[in-house]
Amino acid sequence: MIADDATMSRLALMAQAGDRQAYGTLLTTSRDWLARYYRRKVPPVQIDDLIQDTLLSLHRRLASYDPDRSFYPWLAAIARYRFIDHLRLVYRQSVETHSDDADFAVDSGEDAIAARISLERLFEILPNGQRAAIELVKIKGLSIREASDKTGQSEALIKVNIHRGLRRLAGMVEKA
Repeated sequence: MIADDATMSRLALMAQAGDRQAYGTLLTTSRDWLARYYRRKVPPVQIDDLIQDTLLSLHRRLASYDPDRSFYPWLAAIARYRFIDHLRLVYRQSVETHSDDADFAVDSGEDAIAARISLERLFEILPNGQRAAIELVKIKGLSIREASDKTGQSEALIKVNIHRGLRRLAGMVEKA
């Protein structure tokens, strides 16, 4: 079943009010939508775990959902962030696997240097505020508050700059 956006918004509102049946229907329909969404993005063996992570995020954020807004774009935003987290995890695991291989040649660091150069080229298209926010929070791992203190931007502006910068970078990568 593919429910329309208005139906999903009503189900979310009812679920917020404590209706278990509406909550179950919301999760089931969201699960089906997420399966279609992730099918094009990840290998089949990873889809179920990614769907479960996304449904947990939906559960945690359901109280913040505004029923006056469209449901599917809200769900898509959660799914996109879970997908990005998934990519980071896969990347970290592949790096750890390669660094543990005894047969692996001595790492010259060329890949890391090439990746950093590519990242710097992409960062050149971003305004300074977006570049600084992404670098401090997403690359160096600082908290929003620490990045705010370091740059002089408000915490809200740091979040906005990260969101807009990542969206711009994703658009550039997709074009390439």
